[in-house]
Amino acid sequence: MAMRCRCQRCSIRGLMGPAILITIGVLFLLQQTSHYDYGFWRTWPVILLVIGALKLAEAVASDEGHGTPPGPPPGPGQAPPPPPPLS
Repeated sequence: MAMRCRCQRCSIRGLMGPAILITIGVLFLLQQTSHYDYGFWRTWPVILLVIGALKLAEAVASDEGHGTPPGPPPGPGQAPPPPPPLS
């Protein structure tokens, strides 16, 4: 089982693909429903803006807990679980 990081930085990084797909969908929707001629060739810089905004958010996000497995943190007086074996 792959270990998944639960820090904010990795969570934001995981939003990159869905955000780009949604942006492309909105751009094509605007092209189809608008009275103006918004060709994709005129609106593609919006994709760069979305990528830049996500990269900026990723850079300022906290990396506290990076590399720790998901789940509740150990309680008081309880030792953390051992790391998974390397394969």
